[in-house]
Amino acid sequence: MKRNTLVLGITLLILAALAWAGWANWEYRKQAAEKMLANAGHAELVPAEPADSMYTSSKLIGKPAPDFSLQDLSGKKVTLADYKGKALLINFWATWCAPCKLETPWLVDLRNQYAPKGFEILGIDSEGDDLKAGDKEGWTRNKAEVARFVKQEHMPYPVLIDGDSIATSYGGLEAMPTSFWVDRSGKVVAAQMGITSKDDMEAKIRKALGD
Repeated sequence: MKRNTLVLGITLLILAALAWAGWANWEYRKQAAEKMLANAGHAELVPAEPADSMYTSSKLIGKPAPDFSLQDLSGKKVTLADYKGKALLINFWATWCAPCKLETPWLVDLRNQYAPKGFEILGIDSEGDDLKAGDKEGWTRNKAEVARFVKQEHMPYPVLIDGDSIATSYGGLEAMPTSFWVDRSGKVVAAQMGITSKDDMEAKIRKALGD
């Protein structure tokens, strides 16, 4: 009888210990989850580190930027050759792209700052990949949406439509935005897949200008 009582007591102690361990583990997981939710509530979009070679490499660096012919919002054809002798930032973007929206004010500031030195930005809208060439209604809606964004952000530089049609020439668009800095001779001197900092953008502009 005493032996059975002892065994029963030990069994109850073991069950109690397991129950406590389970409660402690659950409480830990609960606290961890609450902490994650709290952090998520205060999450911020952090620019990519400029030093990440994964995001700054391109087979085009050191080579002439591929020429292209695209329409601007008014329907006028614009080619890369039209900007011969200027330092350029070719910026592939889209209105649905959150990082693009974040960097647009930086681009506006930098363009206005360096335009007197012979710098220009070409904003290449790249959100019409699901539109067919003959879809006039679709392209009209696309242009109207882009035009609203351009007006809202006071973008002073040329914005061109159907960037997806030239994406392959520029290595594909694996992330948005994707940018290429071109020097006065037409050679690509820097590239960026995804967003970077405003300071890094400015450094690449200065590089393109030869400063």
